[in-house]
Amino acid sequence: MALTVGTGPFGRQSSGEFNFTREGPAHVLYWEDSPKRVRVRLGSETVADSRHVKLLHETGLMPVYYFPRADVREELLEATDHTTHCPFKGDASYWTVRTGDAVAENAVWGYPDPLEHAPPLQDHVAFSWQAMDAWLEEDEEVGVHARDPYHRIDVLSSSRHVVVKLDGEVLADSTRPLILLETGLPPRYYLPREDIRVELEPSETHSGCPYKGTASYFHVAADGQRYDDLAWTYPDPLPESLRIRDLICFYDEKVDTELDDEAQPRPETKFA
Repeated sequence: MALTVGTGPFGRQSSGEFNFTREGPAHVLYWEDSPKRVRVRLGSETVADSRHVKLLHETGLMPVYYFPRADVREELLEATDHTTHCPFKGDASYWTVRTGDAVAENAVWGYPDPLEHAPPLQDHVAFSWQAMDAWLEEDEEVGVHARDPYHRIDVLSSSRHVVVKLDGEVLADSTRPLILLETGLPPRYYLPREDIRVELEPSETHSGCPYKGTASYFHVAADGQRYDDLAWTYPDPLPESLRIRDLICFYDEKVDTELDDEAQPRPETKFA
């Protein structure tokens, strides 16, 4: 979520400034080649396999892979009557994917006659990420959405004093946080469990991140009240985020955070 999402330069909450007066539409489309081999599977079948996939970045949306029609197994696609209209790309046609007993209805779309100012989308199709059973970039399975080549994660050791409060009660107090800096998102403070001052109750909630892995959540008991899904941890993070394994992070959007005795504003972005 770098170029066109969150606080990216063309996102709706852009946090930086250009050294020129930006002209052009508020809604940006950026179309580029991807160097990756990308495969999509449904059931036991590979539906698309391309070394020439395109990546579409669009304001407010995660990047989307578009496959050349020549790299898609057309015999597994069934045209449907479903259509949608995008004011920036045009009218989309849809296909259902069928592989044996596995069926994903209206899970593929394309723009046979895109708008004049849209990227050259014709002869390319995109797949609903959630409707497919597996996505591979090269030989590694990827979850949630396509990885953005402009997205970066840095995990830094720090001796800054982090205090987390809720309605005046201290939830955590640490001088040994790991600060996770992720493109387009506010800094996250990952704290040792020994520095957590309140009871953490495991939740059934989980969320996925293509850069960090699967997060497990906690309800927090404070001042006689339970706050649902107020903190999370990554018990088995992806390689680029291994250092945050089993550390605890609180939703800065829902708690009051002090950094070196300075109150931090609550961010608006709600992603773990």
